[in-house]
Amino acid sequence: MNYKILVNSIRQTHNFLQTNAVKAVNKHLTLRNWLIGYYIIEYEQKGKDRAKYGLKLLERLAGTLEEKKVKGLTAPELSRLRQFYKCYPKMFGTLSQKLLVQNNVPLILGTVSQTSKTGKAPADYNHQLFHHISFSHFVELIKIEEEDKRKYYELLVIKTGLSVRELKRQAATLSYERMGLSSKKDLALKKLEDKIHPKQAGDAVKDIYLFEFLNLPNVHLVEEEQLETALLDHLQHFIIELGNGFCFEARQKRMLIGDEYFFVDLVFYHRILKCHVLIDLKVDTFNHTHASQLTTYLNYYKKEIARPNDNPPIGILMVTDKNKALVEYATANEKDRLFISKYKLQLPSKKQLKAFVENELKKL
Repeated sequence: MNYKILVNSIRQTHNFLQTNAVKAVNKHLTLRNWLIGYYIIEYEQKGKDRAKYGLKLLERLAGTLEEKKVKGLTAPELSRLRQFYKCYPKMFGTLSQKLLVQNNVPLILGTVSQTSKTGKAPADYNHQLFHHISFSHFVELIKIEEEDKRKYYELLVIKTGLSVRELKRQAATLSYERMGLSSKKDLALKKLEDKIHPKQAGDAVKDIYLFEFLNLPNVHLVEEEQLETALLDHLQHFIIELGNGFCFEARQKRMLIGDEYFFVDLVFYHRILKCHVLIDLKVDTFNHTHASQLTTYLNYYKKEIARPNDNPPIGILMVTDKNKALVEYATANEKDRLFISKYKLQLPSKKQLKAFVENELKKL
């Protein structure tokens, strides 16, 4: 053995076992989410008091689970898990109502494991789904309504190990439809497989769902450039030190809008203005998509997060091309001019924020 062999041995061992560890956690995450979907469907169909909650079931359930310190299971997420079960009802066979009533998780897990091994469910293909597709992949797959089309992408994931990003790209570029038009499908599939590179273990480790499932802090869920991270670190302290009623709430706040996750860099609540303040920083030149994205975040906060007595949320967009800084304010209600005038007295001025960014850039 020489030094090069030593390094390669450690690296290969690390990558192999890290990948296996991620796969193991992913299987439990998939199973958990399938069971949650199953529980909800069972309750909606057979729950004795189901009529009492009706259309508000998921909202009420999400609130109760949050009180019980179960994080991440918002109403939209619970709806997604219900859809997951509907798309794959036989992944683990058929569970009995008795198991649901007993609420014995080890017993349920044992039954699931036994069912998949004995073949009482169509175990061969379901086994492949469970062992080779992560839940983040399933999130994309359940968006596909046609069963044959979905199965095509399932097989593509199983055969090529493609990443979630690549799966989304293949679906967006109509891979299924293009394959259908090909006269030599085996050859076309082989060429497609050759173009797709399996995902790296490190990509899987950054999976949003894994962080949430393991109850890990989500500050590193979104990959960021070192410059942007440093600016956000200092900006967070800068805003808090200004005082004026800023209460820090979140960093890299995750929002599920439609079928996609978005992140806002910093979230504060202003106790004087009685509103949320969202700050989005882009280490880039200004682009109109930055402003429209922040407006989307504000509309989401206004509808989903703000309480009835809160004022409209405020957004601060900070953009830099490393030579100059641009700062713009946005609100979720442009017609409320009185409120806009009021917040100008409470929030840091554009001049202050611009000076902050430019000063930070000089330090680099």
